[in-house]
Amino acid sequence: RRVRRRRRTRRVGEIPLLVAVALLIALVLKTFLVQAFVIPSGSMEQTIRIGDRVLVDKLTPWFGARPERGDVVVFKDPGGWLQAENHHVTSDPVGVKQVKQVLTFIGLLPSADEQDLIKRVVAIGGDTVACCDAKGRVTVNGTPLDEPYVHPGNTPSDIRFTVRVPEGRLFVMGDHRANSADSRFHLDEKFHGTISEEGVLGRAVVIAWPFSHWSRLEEPAAFRSVAEPARRGRRRPRPVA
Repeated sequence: RRVRRRRRTRRVGEIPLLVAVALLIALVLKTFLVQAFVIPSGSMEQTIRIGDRVLVDKLTPWFGARPERGDVVVFKDPGGWLQAENHHVTSDPVGVKQVKQVLTFIGLLPSADEQDLIKRVVAIGGDTVACCDAKGRVTVNGTPLDEPYVHPGNTPSDIRFTVRVPEGRLFVMGDHRANSADSRFHLDEKFHGTISEEGVLGRAVVIAWPFSHWSRLEEPAAFRSVAEPARRGRRRPRPVA
């Protein structure tokens, strides 16, 4: 009986340690590997819908890989972009909100109030992106894009533009072109609406929730045939998982 009691006591005493280790692992995963984000706006519909949870790869940038055309990326608000986005935020009852805050802190739940945005990279440093050609398509380095991911009923862009993307920056657009305050809405600002690569938190790789909408976010075929600009240094290759 004494032996059994000692074993039982030892097991109970190990529980706080196991919980602490689990929390530490969760924090490491959130900080360096992968993080969940909740989508509060419809700027990426129909690819990503309001309320979807996406998992973002935060590890790849640590190895020097840079965003590529077609990537869906989460990035910090460059300044004033969120004010133009139509966010849907729901309030939780007392108690539930506090629990969610704890789970969000350790990365088990996505944060609904992060000052971050999610868009698709259309052009990278050195590219010239423009709209529109004779058929109303967006072009990158003169190559027209066939964009099946654009929200049904939307045109590729109702705003005409031509932008030479500076090195180290990205031109981003939402898939719901009629409901996305993206690079096109900041053309008159410094860097012509492009965002810094350093502000990118990671690449969205999968829609994890709800299960009915689960899907991987892969590079669209539209960007594989884009011509390279005449003058541009070689980009670091993305590691293959």
